[in-house]
Amino acid sequence: MAAHYDAIVLGAGPAGLTAGIYLARARIKTLIVDEGIPGGQMITSYEVANYPGIAETSGAQIARAMVNQAKSFGCEILSQTEVVRYDFSGPLKEIEVEDEGVFTSKAIIIATGGLPRSLGLPSEALFKGKGISYCATCDGDFFTGKEIVAIGGGNAALEEAVSLAKYADKVTVIHEFDQFQAQPWAVDEAKKHPKIHFLMNQEVRGFEGKGRLEKVVTADKKTGEVTELPSEGCFIFIGYKPNTKQFSGLVTLNERGEIVTDDDMKTDVPGVFAAGDNRAKRYRQITTAVADGTIAALSVAEYIQSGAFVRQIAS
Repeated sequence: MAAHYDAIVLGAGPAGLTAGIYLARARIKTLIVDEGIPGGQMITSYEVANYPGIAETSGAQIARAMVNQAKSFGCEILSQTEVVRYDFSGPLKEIEVEDEGVFTSKAIIIATGGLPRSLGLPSEALFKGKGISYCATCDGDFFTGKEIVAIGGGNAALEEAVSLAKYADKVTVIHEFDQFQAQPWAVDEAKKHPKIHFLMNQEVRGFEGKGRLEKVVTADKKTGEVTELPSEGCFIFIGYKPNTKQFSGLVTLNERGEIVTDDDMKTDVPGVFAAGDNRAKRYRQITTAVADGTIAALSVAEYIQSGAFVRQIAS
């Protein structure tokens, strides 16, 4: 038998949890469904120093507080489960959850987030959060006065290298080709910076250290010469992958696979909204995800309470 909610939020990262808090507090019956542990990528941040109003905390602590707050208002959370079917075609949106059955709702918020692209090396996973990071804004100041590495050759890699140079004594940019893919202005800015150095045409072979990252191992793609670069921090900027493949054909995605929305977080499907890092936008931070979740929840409340849902049924 199907269980019905006013709103279903897909994803329990900062965007989804914020949406759940706002919706439940407005007495809108809400279910959050997540295939992992509530908190999303936020829980991988060991230290968070730029969350407004909190001097220093961790992503996991913020996640726990958000989960408890959402539940205190009556929001239900179903985690570590798999959604096997989506149907957004009718006025009532429908999802089917493995071993749990079918759930319907008047509105859906897609907040499934995404992941920074990884190199896929076993040692990368080993040092994630222990010297390896994917966010200069989040973690750059933890490497003040240290020698660090930035991997990548696009605009993001070079822009973030310049940002990291505000903290680190030395930033070495490692790139797999002998030419950058970034815009000329980004290349010029990085090359002019006295703290930024370059190691080109390199294949990253692995990461080494005892407990925490101590060195990055690369090999020259032409000569095969191996370099062991001492480094206490490594930032990987080789792209970002939104978690949206399952929504292809259901809502409009752009060429990067990001969900296209307007400023109110509405997709092109009535009753379907999106929020957080899976949405087409420029900046991705915990705070921007929280903002998206807030707007999406308010838009859903308006959609339900204004009669737009009823008009959907009538049409």
